[in-house]
Amino acid sequence: MASGYSNAVVDRLLQAGDVRGAVTLVEHHSASGDRDACFQLAMWLLIGSPIPRDLPRAMLALNAAAKAGHGDAALMEVALVANGAGGSPDWLRALGLLRRAVEQGNAIARAHLALVDAMALDAHGGPRHLPQAEILNDSPRIFRLPKLLTPAECEHLAMSSADLLQPAVVFDPATNRMVHHPVRTSDNAVIGPTRESLVVQAILRRVAAATGTDVHQGEQVSLLRYSPGQQYRPHLDAITGSANQRIKTVLLYLNEGFAGGETRFDQLGIDVVARGGDALVFDNVLEDGRPDPRVRHAGLPVRAGVKWVATRWIRAAPYSPWNPN
Repeated sequence: MASGYSNAVVDRLLQAGDVRGAVTLVEHHSASGDRDACFQLAMWLLIGSPIPRDLPRAMLALNAAAKAGHGDAALMEVALVANGAGGSPDWLRALGLLRRAVEQGNAIARAHLALVDAMALDAHGGPRHLPQAEILNDSPRIFRLPKLLTPAECEHLAMSSADLLQPAVVFDPATNRMVHHPVRTSDNAVIGPTRESLVVQAILRRVAAATGTDVHQGEQVSLLRYSPGQQYRPHLDAITGSANQRIKTVLLYLNEGFAGGETRFDQLGIDVVARGGDALVFDNVLEDGRPDPRVRHAGLPVRAGVKWVATRWIRAAPYSPWNPN
């Protein structure tokens, strides 16, 4: 639609400090159905800047942009409808939106749909089958799920936020902030809710089923890349004093062909060799909810090649990326 809308004009208004003018321009053109203006409005409403966050309104703007043929809006709408942003999770509707995007010629949507169609899923995106768990330790409970992910699914997870990789950070309980720390020398990125494709969400439902938890108890997936010499020194994943504790950790090993990088539980004398597609699951807390010091673990230095792993921390109660606690 040739409406005269320009993102460059909006950017200039914002740089000049004319927030009101920028917002008025975007809202005017989005009301006229301009797909770029609708997408810009949706992003602002999701981020909460320069206007307050409003998830239901953001979803309406995304829907308008997607219907008008905005490819990124279509993929984002699929993700947010499935994970319930601004409403209730709706796998079937999200799947229908993905098929619509394919019909509109969205090549990325077509690749996503092919991966989803290759999965054995129930009507809500849950797994019909799970691999037999290999128990590595009874107390604390540590087990491996061999080949939980296919190579194509591993690649999809790795590429979901690879463009966002940067030096990793750790949680600082003194400030309640994520900070850089020499304990963790890998590169890290988070697969946020707008990047949770149906492929990612089917994987997360698989993880939830395998751990006996609800998918909404999981934090956003953290993607890690370890180059030679990089490591994650001994640490606990539980957060001291948290009102919604990390009760379980799931490590998804995404590749093979590297040397080193074992997951070591030094208090238990257990080393786990990463195998592409496997998941490693362990409990982080004692029966009374306190952090369990026995599950202190480390990602040993990679000696050659590159190690890719995705981490899913599971909380005691539902966790919202929009209102983390």
